[in-house]
This record gives sequence, C-alpha cells and structure tokens, in this order.
Amino acid sequence: MEKIQRFHSNGRLSEMVIHNNTAYLAGQVPENTDVDAYLQTKEVLGLIDKLLLEIGSSKSNILTAQIFLPDMQDYQAMNKAWDEWVDPENAPARATVQSQLADPKWKVEIVVVATC
Repeated sequence: MEKIQRFHSNGRLSEMVIHNNTAYLAGQVPENTDVDAYLQTKEVLGLIDKLLLEIGSSKSNILTAQIFLPDMQDYQAMNKAWDEWVDPENAPARATVQSQLADPKWKVEIVVVATC
C-alpha cells in the first residue's frame, strides 16, 4: 500500500493529502475578505498554485475543480479570474454551485484534485 502524505495539518484538516500520485486539496478560501469576488478568486487561485508548486505540480495537472459561490451574482467575476488563470490547453473538469460558506465574508471556495 502506498503511503499517504498530509501537508499543513492542524488536527482538524490537512490543506493537502497525496495518495497514489494524486493530490487532494482542501477547500481554499480567501484571507482578504475586504475585496470583491474577482480579487478573492484570484487570491484563492494563487493559494492553489502555491500548494501545487510545493509538491512539484501545477494548474496544468488539475483533474477536477469544484467551485462554491454563496451568490451566483458573482459567477461572472469568478469566471473572469478563472479564465485569466486556467491553462486553456489543460482545463480541468469543473462544477460551480451556489452554497452557503462557513464565513459569510467569503465570496468563493475552491476544491481541486490534481496529479503530482
């Protein structure tokens, strides 16, 4: 059985778990909640880049993305940031849903699964 690796664990969750050359990222949320959905999305995508870089991977290796928006009015702003960021030659499977998030100041949360 292949070893499971956990990154940035705090007793409640790990920011990233690797098993069988697949990285599972926890939902990434913005730290700066004083900005609009576009800027929050850009920040979250940067956090995803940083975690993937830590294991030698990149956004080109993302298999799936799940995007959670508390307000679908922010869909266009989120997509603007996403379209500027995503590798168009390696776009992942993606779902975007409306969902109440744990912090009402968060305008976006993104979960990804990627290869290492």
